[in-house]
This record gives sequence, C-alpha cells and structure tokens, in this order.
Amino acid sequence: MNHDMIELAFIAVAALALLTQAIILLAIYSGMSKAVKSLKQDFEDMKSSVLPTAEKTRDLVEKSRTLVERVSPKLESTVTDLSELAHLLRTQVTDVEAAVEQILERVRQQSNRIDGMFSGTLDAVDKASGFVTNAVSKPVRQLSGVLAALKAVIESLRTYDSSYQGAHDERGIRDDQNLFI
Repeated sequence: MNHDMIELAFIAVAALALLTQAIILLAIYSGMSKAVKSLKQDFEDMKSSVLPTAEKTRDLVEKSRTLVERVSPKLESTVTDLSELAHLLRTQVTDVEAAVEQILERVRQQSNRIDGMFSGTLDAVDKASGFVTNAVSKPVRQLSGVLAALKAVIESLRTYDSSYQGAHDERGIRDDQNLFI
C-alpha cells in the first residue's frame, strides 16, 4: 500500500469521527433548546396563574385600607368587625403562602427533573463517545500493525534478494538498520 493511501484512509476515519461527533453535539443542542423552551413555557404558565392571585390580594388589601379609613371615627363600634376582617385576611394570606410554596416546590421538582435529564444525556453522550473512540481506534491500530508487518516483510525480502545476488556490502548492512521497529 502507498503511504498516501494510508494517510488518506486515516484522514477519512478522522473525518467520519468528527462528523459523528458533530451530529451528536447537534442532537444535544436540539434537546437543550427544546428543554429551555419547555421550561420557559412552564414558567409563563406559573406566572399567569400566580399574578391573578396577587392582584386579587392587592385589591383586597386596598379595599381593607379604605374600609379602615371610613370606619376609624366609629372605631369602638366596629372593633369586632375589624377582628373578623383581620382573621379573613390572615387565612387568605396563608392560602396565598401555601399556593406560593406549592409553586416553588413544583419549580424545584422540575429543576431536579431537568438536571437529571441533562446529567443522563451527558453521561450517555460520554459513554457513546468512548465507545466510538474505542471502535475507531482499535481497527486503526490493527491496520497499522498489519501495514508495519507487511512493510517489514517486503523490506526483508528485498534485502534477502539483494544479498542472494552476491551483494554483501555495506549497503546491505545499512538496509538492516532500517528494519528496526
């Protein structure tokens, strides 16, 4: 085999490995972009469900403030009513806090889930990369060994042929030095 052919074969194998790696990286990018879009959509959904509750709470607080301003001159007669209103506000704030805690827990769960998916994907890509590397390098090493053996046999036959014709000079000794592997 010609040195140029061997070099061309190695270049082709390297190009194939690079192409495979580029395809894998493109697949990872595609998965990541889909996950980011999904996460953005989930965040927008949560935002749209929390904002109306916050607006209702703000409206309730504003209504409570106007009520206190109207009834402040008659404070003694309305102390019991204000007590009930304060209790109602506390329960609603507790409900809002519980809703916010649930939302935060969902966000944590989704973050953990996405982290697990990314870790699993990266582990799989790492394993696939190792497999492809081993699958490509082993045959290349074997081919290199076979080619080195063929070269040694050809050089040995060529040296033997020249020594057979009676050419036992220093040139034959110099050729033997090139056979060292």
